[in-house]
Amino acid sequence: MDPEHRIAVVIYPGFDELDALAPYEVISMAAVEGRLDVRLVALEELVELTAIHGTVVRPQALLSATDWDIVIVPGGGWAQRRGAFAEAERGELPRALATVHAAGVRVASVCTGAMLLAAAGLTDGRPATTHPVAIDALRESGAQIVDARVVDDGDVITAGPITSGLDLALWLVEGTSGETLAAKVAGRMGYRRRDDVYLGPRAAAGIRTGPSKAGPDA
Repeated sequence: MDPEHRIAVVIYPGFDELDALAPYEVISMAAVEGRLDVRLVALEELVELTAIHGTVVRPQALLSATDWDIVIVPGGGWAQRRGAFAEAERGELPRALATVHAAGVRVASVCTGAMLLAAAGLTDGRPATTHPVAIDALRESGAQIVDARVVDDGDVITAGPITSGLDLALWLVEGTSGETLAAKVAGRMGYRRRDDVYLGPRAAAGIRTGPSKAGPDA
């Protein structure tokens, strides 16, 4: 049975392992029942990439090679001026993210991955969050900072520090495949969800578990 939703998790030199692999594992666990397909993808080549803590990972596909429904962007190394910071400076990944977003793909970030969305111009004037180390930079880029674990503004979704990627991924599973499956995956992982999701004005209506902190225009 073909998947209904194809999800890409972007990796690049210096990405944070948990930022990328936590959402990857959550979605992988939901894949069969939820008719999801998740891949680790790279921008340019299918070569081994070294994450910020030294883990070596080989991507499974290219960002541009397949039609994705959702693209998740991890952070990593912002305070050390490596990883996400270096990719934002280089500019090629932000340009690619702007292109896939313009094609109708939902784009999500974990931690300082939000700064790559900001560099792509995707958070300008919109509610967003990131790791505290980059909050000021995200604000200065033009985003409206929200104190929430996950900020869902429809086609752009951001999550806070590192472990927020678990809540982001479970939120995406719930939105694509239902609350029951999201709860089942969380239970299998022994993880208690943090129902701290802010719904921005562009967020699509959907089923939630627990209350949200909805914006005034939501």
